Amino acid sequence: MAGLTLKTNLSLGAKIAVGVVLSVLVGVGYYAVLHTEIATKIDSAKQSTATLEAALVAQRQAQATYFADRDELAMREQRQRDLNKVLPADTEAASFLSALQQVSNIAGLDLVAWEPLEERSEQYFARVPMKIEIKGRFHQIGKFMFEVGKQDRIINMENIELSDPKATGDDVVLKVKCLATTFHLLKEVAPPPGAPGAPGTPAPGAP
Repeated sequence: MAGLTLKTNLSLGAKIAVGVVLSVLVGVGYYAVLHTEIATKIDSAKQSTATLEAALVAQRQAQATYFADRDELAMREQRQRDLNKVLPADTEAASFLSALQQVSNIAGLDLVAWEPLEERSEQYFARVPMKIEIKGRFHQIGKFMFEVGKQDRIINMENIELSDPKATGDDVVLKVKCLATTFHLLKEVAPPPGAPGAPGTPAPGAP
């Protein structure tokens, strides 16, 4: 049986058209694959960018919160330091006497005598009284009282008694006895073991 031979007789124009079609198909396929890959990379880059931007915003918010907390802490510490000057936590009798001595030096009069008295506790603070005796001219005494009022620490001058006036030239020297009182915060004292509120003590009604 004789073999069959299939011959395709295409014109030159047809061959060119087929070639163009094949080229177009290959180009379209290559473009589709390349475009899909690039689009995927672009979407991934956009997601990464969005994630980084969100992280940056969160970091900036955290930084702003940190700065605000830091500034607030600094303000609280400064207020506490100011409060400690006005109303310290310790008696500091020596510094109290030193402040009075310094003020008397500024006023130019003599701090003749002093006698610390027993402190008296209030609800949140304690009074620290001290009897003092000063001697000087009237204007020096006035300056002494004025300078006491300018001290950071609270100092009250009470029971002021003027006595023994003595003429010295054109001035009069006086003796002043008064009660100088300062204050300090009371420290919290832990209740003794077994007392209500002491560590390890069962609450009322507890089994």
